[in-house]
Amino acid sequence: LLETMQKAGIETRGIVVDDSVFTTLAFVTFSPEGDRTFSFARKPGADTRLSFEEIDCSMLDEASVVHFGTLSLTDDPARTATKKCVEYAKKQGKLITFDPNLRPPLWKTQGEAKQQILWGLSMADVVKISDEEAEFLLLSEYGVRLAMITMGPRGAYLANRNAGAYAVCPAVTPVDTTGAGDIFGGSAVSRLLKIGKKPEELDENELFSIG
Repeated sequence: LLETMQKAGIETRGIVVDDSVFTTLAFVTFSPEGDRTFSFARKPGADTRLSFEEIDCSMLDEASVVHFGTLSLTDDPARTATKKCVEYAKKQGKLITFDPNLRPPLWKTQGEAKQQILWGLSMADVVKISDEEAEFLLLSEYGVRLAMITMGPRGAYLANRNAGAYAVCPAVTPVDTTGAGDIFGGSAVSRLLKIGKKPEELDENELFSIG
């Protein structure tokens, strides 16, 4: 995996390798409509073992945006490491983006998942959330400055306190939608940075252009 990323020109200096645990595996199955179901091999996975002491905080200092999701909040020590990183970055004035990325099999209880998602929402400036995640946890006032809700074949809805906009998508026959939300979220944040305005100041046309 490291070699593949390095060949693609992806920065890998923040990655820590632990030979004592396996890389978590995700298995994705699809319904005839293209909806996904996830199962995982993770007892524990290497992604859950990262500690805050292993993190190079100079990379956070260099960043414009610090992004996190709930997969790193399911178990310690990664949960504590993630929270400390987010808190550190927020104190430095970094833009914090968050993807709830709900995967029920990874949580001991739904209550625990809800608690960690609420924490993520309370820390985030920008949130990318899917329709199923919105159904799990209705949008509320948690200091989020921009919400981006993906809705599968129905496109996406972006909203802040000033305006909202729907972004439609072309009709396609889905084959594998894994990673589609991540691509959408990364592209939207990239366009947000190019516009150069605060998330809460975007108007309807700008929200549409981001989506």
